[in-house]
Amino acid sequence: MASPEISELVQSVVEPYLLDGPRKYNRREVSQLTEVPSALTRRLWVSLGFPADPDDDAVEYTDADIAAAKTFARLNVLASADMHTQSTAARTLGRSMARLAEWQVDLVTEEILARIADITTADPAADPEAVARAATEEVVAELEALMSYAWRRHLNAALARSLSEGAVAGDTMRMMAIGFADMVGYTRLTRHLEVEELSSLLEAFETATSNAIVANGGWVIKNVGDEVMFAAHTAKEGARIALAVQEAATASHGVTQELRVGLAYGEVLQRFGDLYGSVVNVAARLTGVARPDTVLIDDGAAQALAGDPEFSLRNLATVRVRGINRLHGHVLRRNVIGSSSSRS
Repeated sequence: MASPEISELVQSVVEPYLLDGPRKYNRREVSQLTEVPSALTRRLWVSLGFPADPDDDAVEYTDADIAAAKTFARLNVLASADMHTQSTAARTLGRSMARLAEWQVDLVTEEILARIADITTADPAADPEAVARAATEEVVAELEALMSYAWRRHLNAALARSLSEGAVAGDTMRMMAIGFADMVGYTRLTRHLEVEELSSLLEAFETATSNAIVANGGWVIKNVGDEVMFAAHTAKEGARIALAVQEAATASHGVTQELRVGLAYGEVLQRFGDLYGSVVNVAARLTGVARPDTVLIDDGAAQALAGDPEFSLRNLATVRVRGINRLHGHVLRRNVIGSSSSRS
């Protein structure tokens, strides 16, 4: 735990470094320097997740904000889009970065304080402000490099998926397998586990499911507490992922946890990194009605997998769930080598 003096010192050097200088422009000046209307910069600022002073003369912006507004204006796809699309893009970016920053804040703080302590121990006479600035710059630069590396790799993978399917810019419809996996009894567990135990359980769940998804050719769409949403190009990849997720969760990090998995295959809307449509809804509903340690798939996935010797399918009676009058599921299992698919 840092002393109040050290915390105040770090805080005094963090903002000007992270914001590339002091706040010295108001919204009117930003508009003049970037040729972007004040109303638009304010709307985008709020969409990114930052509070905006209603007074256009309030000094809130730095040189980095000027550069960002100019960059936005150079992105033709966004600059020429309607206001709703611009705001949605900014809001999606802002939410992603905010979540990342919230996750990183403890790591960054601890690393900065640790480096200050190391430098001070090696040179007790060093100027405290210079030490804090040096430690901050080192930590932020190193983390920024890691984030840039990870972003480039993920962007490359996403571009490869998009270009291989002949996708065009904007909202697109694609044939995909969409799946959900969630932990059975999560609400009950949250009442009985200590914070550290719950954190370990979630970490084990996310690690096991993410590894199984990526290893079988899919990608994670999002994690929400006790649930993960994933996607794959084909029903076969989706089926392999669904079964692998079940198997991985049982023996992950010494934590045994029952899962329910639902999978559907068909046309979905891909928009700003998320997926929408009836196929997504069906996958979610199948997850909700699946029994523990069971994978349920929809008719679309079952039809695509019919006759595949790798899997066995068992038809279930239709059920009625919220929003879907007749939900037809099939239990998916990995076939024993040499046996044939069965339907009953």
